[in-house]
Amino acid sequence: MENKKYSSYAAIDRDLEILKLEKQISYQRLVLSIQKTRDAITPENIVKGFLAPYKDSFPNPLRSILQTIVPYLISYFINRKRGF
Repeated sequence: MENKKYSSYAAIDRDLEILKLEKQISYQRLVLSIQKTRDAITPENIVKGFLAPYKDSFPNPLRSILQTIVPYLISYFINRKRGF
């Protein structure tokens, strides 16, 4: 990394402001990425991802029942293990 030579305090302040904004943008991207990951890792999405390759194997009514019931069972066992 090359050292910059500044001729005024205004140039330093401007670069510091740019760095501050870049830091905020990076932080917001990280927060958004975490939220998307959290939304993707739900019992419903896990079940859908697990059943996707076997979609043709299960009849349509059974598939909808499994997609409805299994997430509740997973949540039940997760909460039960925690003591809720």
